[in-house]
Amino acid sequence: MPTTSRTATPPAAPTFEVENELRSLGARVVAGVDEVGRGAWAGPLLVCAAVPGGGEPPAGLTDSKRLTPKRRTELAEQLRPWVADHAFGWSAPEEIDEVGMTEALHRASRRALDALAPRPDAVVLDGRHDFIGRPWRVRTQVKGDLTCVSVAAAAILAKVHRDALMADLAADHPGYGFERAAGYPSPVHRAMLAESGPTPHHRMSWAYLDDLPRWRHLRRIRPAPGGQIPLL
Repeated sequence: MPTTSRTATPPAAPTFEVENELRSLGARVVAGVDEVGRGAWAGPLLVCAAVPGGGEPPAGLTDSKRLTPKRRTELAEQLRPWVADHAFGWSAPEEIDEVGMTEALHRASRRALDALAPRPDAVVLDGRHDFIGRPWRVRTQVKGDLTCVSVAAAAILAKVHRDALMADLAADHPGYGFERAAGYPSPVHRAMLAESGPTPHHRMSWAYLDDLPRWRHLRRIRPAPGGQIPLL
């Protein structure tokens, strides 16, 4: 019997549905927020807050993970003049080691939002957990980078900006694959860690160090919220 090929239906483009809903409830300025670098072993956590511009966004806007690096870069170049404003907030590896990822997300997000002008009246945050908190009015949106224009724009701008930073770090720390995997645990990255150990840009409180016999003594134990070192 003849077979019929099936072509995957591309996902629908992000819309302004959530942003328009928030505007209908009184928000004048709505910002989308997304992060990149949460699961990396090296490099900073980066959060982008983006306020969409007027008119239609650049064609092809979607979840940044569905785009090739070349296409992400092209879209970022088109998004920068289109958005009304955007800003980045960072949390360096040292801060992540000191306060943990949840607090690092909180701080980096607020740094990004505080840098916007004018101040947003509402925020659309990718995911289901609000790590920003009051006084910001936050609407969490699962798969926001796939469905909401403002979050998709923030995600692409964040990814391209952080990837460029990690590529710059690769020049000073060759062999870790920062220019390709951006500090995430690729096979090349794992092999170089085992051989040469962590760089100054690695997160030293993370459990990957437990699997590196030559370097596990470098792991930092982060104090618990009360300032005590956990025993277990």
